[in-house]
Amino acid sequence: MTVLYISARPQTIAADAEFDSFRAAARLEDSAVERHDLVTDPLVIGPSVTAVIVGGSPYNVTDPEATKTDEQRRGEDHLSRLAVACADGVGPAVLFTCYGIGVAARALGGEVTRAFPEDTGTAVVELTDAGQRDPVFGALASRFNVLTTHKEGCVAPPPGGVLLATNAACPVQAYRVGERLYATQFHPEPTAKAFAERMDVYRNDGYFPASDYDALAAQVVRTSITEPLRIIREFIGLFG
Repeated sequence: MTVLYISARPQTIAADAEFDSFRAAARLEDSAVERHDLVTDPLVIGPSVTAVIVGGSPYNVTDPEATKTDEQRRGEDHLSRLAVACADGVGPAVLFTCYGIGVAARALGGEVTRAFPEDTGTAVVELTDAGQRDPVFGALASRFNVLTTHKEGCVAPPPGGVLLATNAACPVQAYRVGERLYATQFHPEPTAKAFAERMDVYRNDGYFPASDYDALAAQVVRTSITEPLRIIREFIGLFG
């Protein structure tokens, strides 16, 4: 059985760091993890893959179509088909994170909007009643710190989806569709230190004023981040 990590980041440094964070959070041997770069290669999932994790990206589903690169459009098409197949019970279980939550939501008939951005840094989310009963999220504390930075969010889970986690700024922090499709708006894989280092890569990309980096990074690394990492392990433990 194999776990597949899909990268949707054009920035190689950030993509490499995200993969390292995922692999560390998963606590898997290198031989049990495959990596696929969706920016450069069409998506092909081998028959041994039982669980897929889709990483984040500076892309936005709500970007005007005219501004999207060919790589972004192709990637969204492949991820959309992956979401539909998983929701239909076909293929491996999938955990969509960050950018991926919007791709999956739109593919499944949900609405994604720029109305629910969150600043770069830390936030607090709470599990819903359904989240506390969920096979993956139910092992977590009912309220916990997360790492987040995004310009868009889901209005609600897609049709048939179950809301698992929420907060006031962004009402859809996590959802499940069916038994094997999960999605988080926040980043479940990095430690606080790894997230601060990733912020440095994107300091000039409009997520926050570049001059604020040192203060924001210092605030991030002071925050205890435990439960998001457990999502990775619980998901892989269930499906990997």
